[in-house]
This record gives sequence, structure tokens and C-alpha cells, in this order.
Amino acid sequence: MSGGSYNDGKEEVCAWIRDNFPGARLLDVGPGSGTWRDLLPEYRMDAVEIFAPTVEEIKGKYDAVICADIADVSYDYDLVIFGDVIEHMDVEKAQRVLAYARKHSKDFIVAVPWKYKQGICYGNQWEIHIQDDLTPEIFAERYPGLEQLWANERYAYYHDGSREVL
Repeated sequence: MSGGSYNDGKEEVCAWIRDNFPGARLLDVGPGSGTWRDLLPEYRMDAVEIFAPTVEEIKGKYDAVICADIADVSYDYDLVIFGDVIEHMDVEKAQRVLAYARKHSKDFIVAVPWKYKQGICYGNQWEIHIQDDLTPEIFAERYPGLEQLWANERYAYYHDGSREVL
């Protein structure tokens, strides 16, 4: 993984989304090349991307693409996907972003790599991993209340465990 995302667990998470959120409106935060859009073509899906050159590359894939820091965006969606996003923020900001998602969506998914150091990629300073120390234990301490959907030794998916899904 370099400036992107592991494919690990995506098939299982897509099945979980289809089972629990049929017909939902999705928000893909930090969409990269638009992998979630490609994996879930039947959904209405918008994206929020902080890096303007990436917005130009993906804007035709999504119903709408907002070029902004997710911490500065107001939204209401059924499901928000934070795919490889929170490790790029300091802990306080990531906690604030997830607290907002908890109030403004029915659920959210957080995908995160474990102990992954990354610097600037493709000229994008936002690719730096600020939380490059994450492990399952550290994640649980920093982000209590999230329930694991899928995990292996290098990567995991969580959702808001405080809510009951379908």
C-alpha cells in the first residue's frame, strides 16, 4: 500500500453494506481513485476529497465531489465511508470528525491500516500518516464504541457499534 488502500476485506464490507444499507445514500471521504464507487456502482454516492488534483480525476465517477477538508463539511448521509482517512489526521481531529458522522449519518465505516508509516505521495502532503502507530488496541482506546466489521494482521474495518443496523 503506497498512497492507496489495501484490497483486504473490501468484498466482505461491500456485502455488509448491501445487506444493511440497500438503496442508501453514501458519502465516500478521501476517495482516492474512487475504489468504493467502483465496488458499489448501484448506490447514489458523493465524495469529499481534500486534494484538488484528485478531485479533477474522479469528479465524473460520483454524483457530486466536494473539494474540502471533511472537518469543514456539513452533511447528512445514510452511510459515510472513511476509507484510509483517519490515520491522516491527528487524534483530536479524527475524534471530532467521527463524532460529527455519528450525529449526521445512520452509520459510518472506518477502514484503517495498522502501524503504517507513509509520507507525501504523488505530491500530496495530505497523504502523510500522522497516526502511524495504530494497532487494534490503540484504535480501541482512541475510538471507543466502534465495532469491528473485518480485520486481519495489517488492516481493519469498523463501524459505529452504538447503533443497530438492519
